[in-house]
Amino acid sequence: MISKIAGVDEVGRGCLAGPVFSAAVILNKNIDIKDIKDSKIISFKKRILLSQYIKKNSIYAISSASVNEINKINILNASLLSMKRALLKLKFKPSIAYIDGIFAPKNLNIKCKTFIKGDEKITCISAASIIAKVSRDLFMINLSKEYPEYSWGKNFGYGTKEHLIGLKKYGITKHHRKKFKPVHNILLTSKRETL
Repeated sequence: MISKIAGVDEVGRGCLAGPVFSAAVILNKNIDIKDIKDSKIISFKKRILLSQYIKKNSIYAISSASVNEINKINILNASLLSMKRALLKLKFKPSIAYIDGIFAPKNLNIKCKTFIKGDEKITCISAASIIAKVSRDLFMINLSKEYPEYSWGKNFGYGTKEHLIGLKKYGITKHHRKKFKPVHNILLTSKRETL
């Protein structure tokens, strides 16, 4: 038996590179929820195992918004678009969607309710957080094979010291978010140098 509630969360909003990912999850009512917590406080290995377990015991959908979309419509709107896509991909329409944060996707024929720190408090949102994070992390690890200079296999596109060193040394790629400050500053500097 499944719940009629979908939990929704996005991952990668604060990254300097890569798409933003979202997941929508409708949990089976008999799922063991004791280990399902906010993805940020679970180790990488445990997240992968939990993601596999959740997928086997839920209806879920994963979606994303590209770097081009982030550059064009901003990260908030891209995050909401990614969430909307995940909800629309679900094969079972929920009666309500519980959304992490203070904003919900618009123009949906699904009722939405937002929760501040929902990924810490509400199991179905935590489950969505885990699936989205694992999906995005694996995407960035794979992308890192093509761009090892930025250490995306470890930082997943966040602005760590190694990533920033890579940016300064090798410049930006098509996967970088051009309006995010460290990337934008490098673009400005390189334009000044060519004047």
